[in-house]
Amino acid sequence: MSNKTHKGLKKRLNKSARGKVTHLSRGRRHLLSSKSGKRKRHLKGWKELSKGDLRSFERQYGKI
Repeated sequence: MSNKTHKGLKKRLNKSARGKVTHLSRGRRHLLSSKSGKRKRHLKGWKELSKGDLRSFERQYGKI
């Protein structure tokens, strides 16, 4: 029997054709008026998942 993919994780992460795993930065949903423009700018876009989180990702995500 194969392991099931964690559906919550699947919705939050992307995997590129070259195998990189990306995620959206946290901290850009609300309470933005107290954050500087520079801080908000740097939180934009997709970021690559850190190597430490990658092992946990592979265990929960399974094969894509």
